[in-house]
Amino acid sequence: MKKYLLIAFLLIFGISVQAEVLQGGVSYDVDSARNELLDGISYTIDSKYVNDFYYDSEHEQNVNYMLNGMTELKDRTLAYFSDNTYAVYKHNNPYHVYYYDSNGILTYIEEKDGLNYPYKTYKYNTAKKLVNMSMRVSKGETFIYSKDGKLLAHWVKDKAYDESGNVIMKRKYVE
Repeated sequence: MKKYLLIAFLLIFGISVQAEVLQGGVSYDVDSARNELLDGISYTIDSKYVNDFYYDSEHEQNVNYMLNGMTELKDRTLAYFSDNTYAVYKHNNPYHVYYYDSNGILTYIEEKDGLNYPYKTYKYNTAKKLVNMSMRVSKGETFIYSKDGKLLAHWVKDKAYDESGNVIMKRKYVE
């Protein structure tokens, strides 16, 4: 008899739990994003990510694409910055973004822990040491911290804020 009651109990509550659809998002503030990033942090990156990408083998091609306004390509996405540096995101290597100087020499490697929001990124220099980290909450919201957890910027769409809520930078933002 106890066996049948246990089975009935599990069926009733098991079915009702499975029938529920959980919805909602994760929200972060300055402290919760910082704590999430510091949990499981790695202060170094594997040298293969530096050695194998030290020079952009497609540098001339990438510069020409960017000069012609082509940033979304079949195999990669390019980003050009006002200081003449650029980033390359290879579609076949979605967990890493490579940052190069104007001569195609690697300056930084960014490593993502996921591909769907929210996700963490950790940016390393060519000495394989952590430079900064970020929590990408959504396309329009990102928290960026120094390697020791100091807030550098909280981007909300086109504006970056400091810890006091002052606008410290602006960017072009497209929905």
